[in-house]
Amino acid sequence: MPDYHHRLRFGSFITPTVSPVHHALDMAKASDDAGLDVVTFQDHPYNSSLHDTWTLMTWVAAQTSHVHLSGNVLNLALRPPAVLARAVSSLDLLSGGRAALGLGAGYFWDAVATMGGRKLGHADAITGLEESLAIFRGIWDTTLRTPLVAGGGFYSVEGAQRGPAPAHDIPIWLGAYKPRMLRLIGRKADGWLPGLPAMQPGDYARGNEVIDAAAASVGRDPRDITRLLNITPNESADDLVRLALEDGVSIFILLGADDSRVIRHFAERIAPEVRERVAAARAGEK
Repeated sequence: MPDYHHRLRFGSFITPTVSPVHHALDMAKASDDAGLDVVTFQDHPYNSSLHDTWTLMTWVAAQTSHVHLSGNVLNLALRPPAVLARAVSSLDLLSGGRAALGLGAGYFWDAVATMGGRKLGHADAITGLEESLAIFRGIWDTTLRTPLVAGGGFYSVEGAQRGPAPAHDIPIWLGAYKPRMLRLIGRKADGWLPGLPAMQPGDYARGNEVIDAAAASVGRDPRDITRLLNITPNESADDLVRLALEDGVSIFILLGADDSRVIRHFAERIAPEVRERVAAARAGEK
């Protein structure tokens, strides 16, 4: 039974729709007011019916008090890693340490190309994502005074200034399903962020095994890697308790959180029950 040493947290997944213009902000504020821990947003920069996710996250940070903020997941192909690294650390400083970095290798490549992004194949996109991780952490690491040289053939910096340093250690959560991405999480990322609707029974446990083996291969403690999961409103408290106890999920993010009533029900009814039952089960195991 996995025990990844992380307290249970709950969050929402919000569509940054332009119409009505303040809807996404209202849902984020509803999540904050209801006591959720994390608010996340889709990121489709090529879609004109959606607000720009990073602009929206900054606006939300200014009007909420405690929720952490993340893309779910940000489109690396249209957000150069060195620039995004500074944007994330700036938001973290301005929000008092409430930024997280949910990141994907890339998707909808034809749409990316219409916006001037580089169209990559699957293997190259993963290589580029791995290159970007060194850039993010290098920009954030101001303990070193040397200019940053990092990356590779797809994303690189050559003598970039470091900083600003974020307010806290920003976690990097990767959206992933296939073995190569899962191994990358185990070796170099801070969390796994898949979606339950895209998974088959047993996929989460199998993914954990791949991540844990990859972490152990480089001397990392697998328990240091947070296990997240996007879930639908149809999942019951029983489902979430099982996922927490059997699969080690510690952050549940509610898909379809575009209705304040759904957010309140999740935050006020489901989350407290799951926390209580998981705590009782773990106390009984000691």
